[in-house]
Amino acid sequence: MSTNLPDLALVGAGYWGKNLARNFHGLGVLHTLCDKSAEILSSYGADYTGVNKIDSFEAVLADGAINKVAIAAPAVLHHRLAKAALLAGKDVYVEKPLCLNVEDANDLISLAKQTGRILMVGHLLQYHPCIMELQRLVGQGELGKVQYITSNRLNLGKFRQEENSLWSFAPHDISAILSLVGGRLPQQVRCTGGAYLSPSVADTTLTSLQFTDGVRAHIHVSWLNPFKEQKLTVVGSKGMAVFDDTNPWADKLVVYRDYLTWADGKIPTPNKVQAMPIKLQESEPLRTECQHFVDCCEKRVMPRTDGAEGLRVLQVLKAAQDSLERNGEAADPTVAVKPSYFAHDTAVIDEGAKIGAGTKIWHFSHIMAGAEIGEGCNLGQNVVVSPGV
Repeated sequence: MSTNLPDLALVGAGYWGKNLARNFHGLGVLHTLCDKSAEILSSYGADYTGVNKIDSFEAVLADGAINKVAIAAPAVLHHRLAKAALLAGKDVYVEKPLCLNVEDANDLISLAKQTGRILMVGHLLQYHPCIMELQRLVGQGELGKVQYITSNRLNLGKFRQEENSLWSFAPHDISAILSLVGGRLPQQVRCTGGAYLSPSVADTTLTSLQFTDGVRAHIHVSWLNPFKEQKLTVVGSKGMAVFDDTNPWADKLVVYRDYLTWADGKIPTPNKVQAMPIKLQESEPLRTECQHFVDCCEKRVMPRTDGAEGLRVLQVLKAAQDSLERNGEAADPTVAVKPSYFAHDTAVIDEGAKIGAGTKIWHFSHIMAGAEIGEGCNLGQNVVVSPGV
């Protein structure tokens, strides 16, 4: 629990926000609940008597007692809300995904750096004891060379219409998988899926990641499945580990060691080995995640799921979405995003400048870091746009 006065505002107190509210309040840092819905705000009972309840995000930004902002609003609002909070001098926690496009994510990362603020993304699996132990097992070579990883996140409902199953379910799995391969991006992403309940909203997707050293990963997500499954399997040359989050704590993470023998050095023969449960201290991942954000803000250190980590996950998501829309055609997440504006070869665009779609910037113009230009503008020759404009 924090020893300081409450200084965190939660923006979006509904479906997932209530879980964040419970944990931040339990840590003694929840100052304000902000939501447009009076019904949602009124649902917080006597336990939240000392917490401000408001419907104005602008009031959050203007309140000098609020130093931290946690955002659990719809993903389409993440960039706008996070940017405003960073510009107001607040440290920011954003639920997954960080943004809906790479350009906006880079904008937030640059802004957090410029303002000296903490930017953290809510990739919950990275704070689960089982994933943290898996990272240790892989990092210390106890499973040998990682060969492939599979992850299934299946359920019946909650059905969405504003985002598909890839964007709703897969960010956590992508984040965990990238952490197990050293934070590298795959060289190739393929994704297929189907929309059965709502047009153009995929209810189920299967994503394949291929890395440069031959490691492969497969992610199957669906909210149209008769049973709940949350299982991640890591297969290495010396052992296999299975994390099944639907099992009791004692059986959530098991390891199969020395699962095969090489006859004559070239013929693999399977060994029927027993699964060895890994004993871990039970803890709530969300509580650990919330505490991590508070600690990073107080100590001024980078979170384990910082903006750069959120950007890598977003790059994979974007590549998967592009592949999904092209019926499984391979996509490269490392390809630089083409700007949505035109700039002449002689123009200088500083990192951190924000330029709207359709804008044209002509000969020898200079757009400085921190400047923001809207959509459809036309800047002639020899124009200088200063920071803050």
